[in-house]
Amino acid sequence: MPVILLAFALTLASNGASVIPLYLTKPLLDDVLIPHQESPDTPINMRLVAWYLGWIAGASVLAWLLSWAQTYVLAWVSDRIGADLRNKTYAHLQSLSLEYFGGKRTGQLIQRLSTDTDRICSFISVQWNDLAGDFAMFIFMAVVLVSMDARLALVTMLPIPIIAWLIHRVRTQLSEGFQQSSRAFDDMTSILADTIPGVRVVKAFAQENREVERYRRANQRILAANERLNVVWSFFWTVIALLTQAGLIVIWGFGSWRIAQNQITVGTLTVFLTFINRFYARLDSMSKLFASTERTANSARRIFEILDRKPSVAEPSNPVPLDRLRGEIEFRGVNFKYGTRQVIFDFNLHVQPGEMIGLVGHSGAGKTTMMNLVCRFFDVAEGAILADGHDIRSYGINDYRANIGIVLQEPFLFYGTIAENIAYGQPEASREQIIAAAKAAKAHEFILRLAEGYDSLVGERGQSLSGGERQRISIARALLINPAILILDEATSSVDTETERDIQEALDNLVRGRTTIAIAHRLSTLRKADRLVVLQRGRIVETGTHGELLEQGGVYARLHKAQTELAVGKLDVEAALTAVQTLEA
Repeated sequence: MPVILLAFALTLASNGASVIPLYLTKPLLDDVLIPHQESPDTPINMRLVAWYLGWIAGASVLAWLLSWAQTYVLAWVSDRIGADLRNKTYAHLQSLSLEYFGGKRTGQLIQRLSTDTDRICSFISVQWNDLAGDFAMFIFMAVVLVSMDARLALVTMLPIPIIAWLIHRVRTQLSEGFQQSSRAFDDMTSILADTIPGVRVVKAFAQENREVERYRRANQRILAANERLNVVWSFFWTVIALLTQAGLIVIWGFGSWRIAQNQITVGTLTVFLTFINRFYARLDSMSKLFASTERTANSARRIFEILDRKPSVAEPSNPVPLDRLRGEIEFRGVNFKYGTRQVIFDFNLHVQPGEMIGLVGHSGAGKTTMMNLVCRFFDVAEGAILADGHDIRSYGINDYRANIGIVLQEPFLFYGTIAENIAYGQPEASREQIIAAAKAAKAHEFILRLAEGYDSLVGERGQSLSGGERQRISIARALLINPAILILDEATSSVDTETERDIQEALDNLVRGRTTIAIAHRLSTLRKADRLVVLQRGRIVETGTHGELLEQGGVYARLHKAQTELAVGKLDVEAALTAVQTLEA
């Protein structure tokens, strides 16, 4: 704030200094030059001329120095405001819950963090400088005009009420237009955010032309929104220019009449008209900056929509101190809703430290939702989840999640080296710790086969690696943080049998000594679980070991039978293909 006040003070001072040369031309004309023109015998006082010119030159140099300081200070301020705004907005985004991101497109958020913050910075460093300078000069000019001749000054102000009324009428239309334009830009950026990472799918289905057309339509919507803005804006500022020209004509007529009445001199009218031209020029300039002001205000609103959003998963006011969990988990009467749709009903389960629980059920049964609740990506609607006897909502979010390791069905790798991805949860880990985790995850051998080993770049989202390789790096990443609670979400569902065997060995190393909650469609991967919990429509319908559930002949037994038949059918197909290949040979 002090720096901004300094910049504004410099703006006032520089504009004030630039007014002095204009103001000094009046006595130079009236007291020196015009008397000599009217009476050639009257000598010109060159010392007085030099004195006036010296003041004019000094004021011009001072105005230049102040203008330079003002420009530098504003640029310095805008850069730091922009950096701080981006940092705070991104930090706040990271604090928001998954619920918020579920309703936003990636391109929309990128647009706000990049274009909107850049527009605010540009306004502060450039447009605000011009606007503040115009406003300061406008005030100075008004004061000078009134001091020179109040009646002429009053006539000068006649267009201002009309301009104020026009601004009031146009402002709402501009604001709505800029909102539409921003939404159109969001859509276009979102298309880029979707199709560039997904270019392999686009090309696999030969949809390049379709995506080009989709981008063209989004671009056309931007053009249409801007076209509507241009119609309103071009009419507004040209009307302002017309009003100021009309004001000059009125001043010429009124000033000529005042001279005829011997109420003012020609020098006074000349200097007055010079000031009026500056006055109207500043008024015209401010009217042109009105669109930039509204566009920046719209960008600020979009940024503050993020900053004003409160996370649905909140930090406790007095968090329970937590270093490392033992791994005991208890679900007490847990209910959960997505909006108005309830997906978990009266869920009760007690998991001992080091126990492995398998969650089984059809798609949509609530397995992934339970994983999200354990990780506290969402908070329960009713009931509670306890870890080591305390409600997980009583722990600090980061302290609690530091005790949880997750291996997802589709592991996400960041652009960077393999070592950086393994050490993502523990950036300070040594190379020896990274290698040990990779060995335990059965990833060390394939990493060494890469050209740069652990320093090999994996590409965006790990696209340069196979699914099984990405999965093993994900397991190494979970191993490195040594979690007390482990979440496995379909960790082997999208790989071949041989790769599944390697991953299963890595998972055995990962599970050992930890409380584990595993989700899997392949029931064979859960045979080592201490207990299986069968979910159906958000409710627990069966609990027991693999053998116990088969004996019950319920939901789990039917699922197991269906998968067994599917596996046999797959084997039959493979055998038939082998026979055909043998005959062809």
